[in-house]
Amino acid sequence: MNIIKLKKTFLFLLFVFLIPSSAIAGDLLLQSLGHGSFLIKGREKSVLLNPFKAIGCASDLNEPKGENADFFLASSKLADEGHNPNDKLMFVEPGVYKFEDIVLKGIEVPHDRVGGRRFGMATVWTWEQNNLKIVHMGGAAGEIDVNSQIILSRPDILFISIGGGFKSYDGKEASDIVKTLKPSIVIPVHFVKGQNIIDNCDFSNADLFLENMKDFKVKYLGKSFEINSKRIDKNTIYFFKD
Repeated sequence: MNIIKLKKTFLFLLFVFLIPSSAIAGDLLLQSLGHGSFLIKGREKSVLLNPFKAIGCASDLNEPKGENADFFLASSKLADEGHNPNDKLMFVEPGVYKFEDIVLKGIEVPHDRVGGRRFGMATVWTWEQNNLKIVHMGGAAGEIDVNSQIILSRPDILFISIGGGFKSYDGKEASDIVKTLKPSIVIPVHFVKGQNIIDNCDFSNADLFLENMKDFKVKYLGKSFEINSKRIDKNTIYFFKD
């Protein structure tokens, strides 16, 4: 009996000291790559959101390469959110997919305010990673129907565009969707910082969004941040540095 107990103790200590503490805690690392692109690193898989070509609103940023990502998730094949020159595995069309232990659900939403007649349709993604429900609405600008609202509701993390323009929600539209979906954490994308003006870019800043989100706390972060599923913020907006 003592030998069995010693073996169990040894295996437990081996597990504690050899497995990184972040893996035990279940941390999810979010790294901002600018514009609307993020690298999301979990215990086992890494996902790159909306890799872009350095044009338009992203013209002054470094293009994401995705070397450390297992796969890409893109809102569309437009160059500013679905750039894939090295032909990496990229999910972009609506549907249900499975990549090993991750189930991805893609929902079709208009990419503009005229039913997709100008810029086509975007794909809104939802999946679970490290016990956190994530919704990625980086490329949407149209209304979401009731059935889609049910699928997307109450995420732990919601990525949503707020800068307006022809193919992005403006601050008021984004705030209405946040209030409908009721996420814990909101990560705004597709907007300009402060009063910056970028050539060939129709994004505005975050002022209108914040005016309509008075009930949410605001946190300003660096380029990366770890989120633990057991200690997640509620009603909080995270602004990442590009």
